[in-house]
Amino acid sequence: MSKIFIDGAAGTTGLKIADRLKNRSDIELITLPEQYRKDEKARAEAMSKADVVFLCLPDDAAREAVKLADSDTVIIDTSTAHRTEDGWVYGMPELPGQKDKIKDSKRIANPGCHASGFIALVAPLISNGIIDKSAELSCFSLTGYSGGGKKMIAEYEADNRDPLYEAPRQYGLSQSHKHLPEMKFICGLDKAPVFCPVVAPFYSGMQVTVPVFGVDTDRIKEIYSSVYNGKKIEYKDVSDNGFISAAALSGTDKMYVSAYGSKERAILCAVYDNLGKGASGAAIQNMNIILNAKETEGLIL
Repeated sequence: MSKIFIDGAAGTTGLKIADRLKNRSDIELITLPEQYRKDEKARAEAMSKADVVFLCLPDDAAREAVKLADSDTVIIDTSTAHRTEDGWVYGMPELPGQKDKIKDSKRIANPGCHASGFIALVAPLISNGIIDKSAELSCFSLTGYSGGGKKMIAEYEADNRDPLYEAPRQYGLSQSHKHLPEMKFICGLDKAPVFCPVVAPFYSGMQVTVPVFGVDTDRIKEIYSSVYNGKKIEYKDVSDNGFISAAALSGTDKMYVSAYGSKERAILCAVYDNLGKGASGAAIQNMNIILNAKETEGLIL
């Protein structure tokens, strides 16, 4: 039986991971009493007993937490801290060759929610020569408010919610969003995209859109169908009478990628759950690979 410790189990992602693991017969979840949750010695002892440690912490805290773990302990970091760092493997096993890298690694950086959709859409097109790495791209990403963590969830679910929260709200206005480095790095782009994240008044779900010019939409569909032929990410037209809902896959751990338009211009679209394939679902999938368990064990597909 594999022993798992979640450092930061009180946060949104940590709670989701713990909930997913509590009924698994192949997992023993190591927990700390509330009074020791932030105690460095207690955390280090828990890490030393674990086969896999999930870090569900802010970036700086995640960097410090890594120092507490043994080099042989597998760490899956759900923060932004290590996604472009040497010695860390990016935890998106659907990318060609990436699953084997994850399986052989002790340090895995779980993908960011917004970044997951962008990378799933853009990376295979760059590797197949459809988009040049010098392309200047833009990305529009619509997310449910649960992506903002406990504070934002409380704000959106408050009885006296600010009336402005009734409409979608754009953020990341400074173009320095924390997901931009991995979006550029993992795709191999020369420049990060112009990024337009928007939070809307629904709990969970995500829709990432990348507009492109001068591409063959049918060829893009062929590439997506070839690269993503598994159950976690797959090519699928999710439009419904000309509309695509960001909540189409809410509550699941899968992602659908698609392309719409003509040979002159098109939109690339990824739909998934920001808490599922965009966070805890991806983390569980990476853990399964590390433990040689069925990759879809515990996933909602």
